Amino acid sequence: MRMSLLRLFCGTRLWLVVVLVTAHLSAGERLEWPQFRGPTGQGTATDEGAPVTWSETENISWKTRLPGQGWSSPVVDGDETWVTAATESGKSLRAICCDTKTGRIVRNIKVFDVDRPGGVHPKNGHASPTPVLATNRIYVHFGANGTACLERSGKIVWKRTIAYYHHHGSAGSPVLVNGLLVLVCDGMTNPFYDKVSRPGIESPQFLVALDAETGEVRWKTARDSRHSYATPLVIHQQERAELIAPGGDHVWAYDAVTGAELWRCRYEGYSVIPRPVTADGLVYVSTGYDSASLLAIELGGKGDVTGSRIKWRLSQGVPFTPSAVVVGPHIYLLSDNGILSCVARNDGRVVWKQRLGGNASASLTAIGEKIYCQSEDGQTHVIVAGDQFQKRAVNRLKGRTFASLAVAGPRLLLRSDRFLYCLMEGAASAGGDAAPADANSEDPGERAEDASSDAPPDVAP
Repeated sequence: MRMSLLRLFCGTRLWLVVVLVTAHLSAGERLEWPQFRGPTGQGTATDEGAPVTWSETENISWKTRLPGQGWSSPVVDGDETWVTAATESGKSLRAICCDTKTGRIVRNIKVFDVDRPGGVHPKNGHASPTPVLATNRIYVHFGANGTACLERSGKIVWKRTIAYYHHHGSAGSPVLVNGLLVLVCDGMTNPFYDKVSRPGIESPQFLVALDAETGEVRWKTARDSRHSYATPLVIHQQERAELIAPGGDHVWAYDAVTGAELWRCRYEGYSVIPRPVTADGLVYVSTGYDSASLLAIELGGKGDVTGSRIKWRLSQGVPFTPSAVVVGPHIYLLSDNGILSCVARNDGRVVWKQRLGGNASASLTAIGEKIYCQSEDGQTHVIVAGDQFQKRAVNRLKGRTFASLAVAGPRLLLRSDRFLYCLMEGAASAGGDAAPADANSEDPGERAEDASSDAPPDVAP
């Protein structure tokens, strides 16, 4: 009884934070899964009957072969499921819309033609940032190779190229808050994998907020850090929208409207990838390479809070890549080498840890009290949240899985290196490929819409 009350209390406080975060996503609108890690940006969803078990022949509503390469996660609203992809070795950057019910590719839009896309890390690609959906718009980001706003009909509204050296390639996803599209551009001082020069760089690391309607720069804030790839988290603190934005060796909080720094916390690290999560007045931040720690930082500080507001620090089992998830009184971490840890949020105590096997890059997703843990080799473990380790299922699909899950009511959208799957309990399909945009084409990328030539010109930097 005592544990049930504790879970109810913690769940209620987390729900309040979720409501406040969601309210700032898109001026009050609630879409199904509109950004990286869902409506709150923290990988949680209510349980509306999403499947627990699946295979290549079980609970697959449809399976669609995608053109090119991409690790962006799906975003979903109603009948539309969007991803991005790169074809022609990264020279053609595309936005792709599938029908959520049938899997058919209904739009395949060339957004950017890039003569020299540059080199990337072997595990990365040219289409890794997850898009952001709004009521009538979709925003796509390809790092230094371009950012664009499209109508959901496919027409390009504006395009912009932000100059920076994104080093291992584009990775962090954009966020939409108060009419601003915020990009974190934590790059290097020069090229690394190639010799592609990018003129116009004013500082190696910075955040920039673009007007969501026009693409014009509303604010730009430089910061002195190291290269990094994390997606910022929007929270509500003291009636103000704040951006919690990890960098290579600091995490900063900024006023989302003005870009002004509110507080910062130092740590040793670089190449930070996990998105922060928050609950009960704390924000949980991973510190990145070469030895990751998890910091529980009290919100509400000012200036340098390194010595005053770190409540606890955990230095074992902390991921370099997958983002954590909060369920009840615990925060769950999946390390890159496949070890799942359950950690008490109030003091950082490890309640249990279990090796699941395989390596992991995708972030954790919690549906109710079930935690979905993906490995890079196509496996998904479903674990029940709680004080003891309890496995519900292990599911296997073909191919590599680096993208994170999207949840749309009873559906799960899962992207592999070749296919987009729709998983649904009781689906009658045996997992056959859905028809591409051109049903007579062997390559779903052929004869696709090309909106790059007649689109508005790039907005000047």
